[in-house]
Amino acid sequence: MEEPQTMDVVMDLIVHSGNAKSIGMEALDASKQGDFPMARHKLEEADQELLVAHQAQTNLLKQEASGQTIFVSLLMVHGQDHLMNAITFLDLARELVEVYQNMKVTTKG
Repeated sequence: MEEPQTMDVVMDLIVHSGNAKSIGMEALDASKQGDFPMARHKLEEADQELLVAHQAQTNLLKQEASGQTIFVSLLMVHGQDHLMNAITFLDLARELVEVYQNMKVTTKG
């Protein structure tokens, strides 16, 4: 893969991972307000962004596995860091939405 194409993929990693994390934060905000349908919708939206980022990463992995040399830059490392942090953050956000929902149910009863 030529370097300009690699940079396009790296930017996809950064942008879509960042979007996923931001939307996940919106899901947490919705759950704090007790809007659990919106929180679940936001988590699904975040998953779609994460999927785009993950596909970009998978494309890079396939290229390298097929023997093509991939230029690894600080931006690529930054993109990978964004992706892994977004994945971890969304895992935690899902759990917290459940906690907020359980707290809401418990306090009503």
